Amino acid sequence: MDIDIDIDTVNSLKHLFEEKIVFNKLLGLKLNVVTATHVSASMAMRPELVGNFSEGRLHGGVISAALDTTGGIAVTAGLCARYAGEPFEQHALRFSKLGTIDLRIDYLRPGISTHFEIRVNVIRLGARIANTRMEFLCADGKLLATGNGVYIVS
Repeated sequence: MDIDIDIDTVNSLKHLFEEKIVFNKLLGLKLNVVTATHVSASMAMRPELVGNFSEGRLHGGVISAALDTTGGIAVTAGLCARYAGEPFEQHALRFSKLGTIDLRIDYLRPGISTHFEIRVNVIRLGARIANTRMEFLCADGKLLATGNGVYIVS
């Protein structure tokens, strides 16, 4: 069972993820579900994101970046749940110290779709290190890429 995060914190995380992180805004990432152990985001395909112009495929770097940044916000959501009751400014300070240590992406199929979904599960949230498992799916639910992310949280 997932731990609930209060709606004000979820809204603040959405604002941070979608508006404050300009690169996410450039990619068009939107948060759909935020819990302490799971995050789901989505993005629409746009011509600016094409990597293979002859087939109209999404650039692999976009997939990697979308998985990595969504993994980071999933870890932040877990930290928000762990330190529930603290003001969001304190959560944002923790987020500013978060960094990617290791990221592995396995590309399974070409990124061809009208829109995409990113799913991240926090596997472990330790005192210093967090581990995530990620999926990147196309509109019909086919798995296009998987990932594992390791983040420093302190």
